[in-house]
Amino acid sequence: MVAQTKLEISDAEWEVMRVTWTLGSVTSSQMAEIMAEKMGWKTATVKTLLGRLIKKGALRAEKNGRAFTYYPTVAEQPSMDEAVTTLFGHLCQMRVGQTLTDLVDQLTLSQSDINSLQGLLTEKAKTAPETVDCDCLPGEMKC
Repeated sequence: MVAQTKLEISDAEWEVMRVTWTLGSVTSSQMAEIMAEKMGWKTATVKTLLGRLIKKGALRAEKNGRAFTYYPTVAEQPSMDEAVTTLFGHLCQMRVGQTLTDLVDQLTLSQSDINSLQGLLTEKAKTAPETVDCDCLPGEMKC
């Protein structure tokens, strides 16, 4: 994998990346078959998305005979972490805690995930401020 760079991709491109990360490498015909079943997409749509991801540097392609095999050039976890950090950077910092609470409430988490979160929250609580100020407008403390 190449050094991580900020990955700015569409929701549809995320779907293609998820398959590529899961399989490690995938041919265009495999991807077309998977995406037809998973998303109902046509082969032309898949090929367009693969081309976009190559241009963005998220995938690389190797020609094997008449087929192309695609490989991720960015790692999955850092890409997901960057996307979440970017998303949360757009939110009012005063509302991030409630957003995380709502998110955790809606997600299915493993026992291991829950234990990790509990440990992390216990540590963060030791140095957490009483409140977090709004950062929507300069000089304002509340939305």
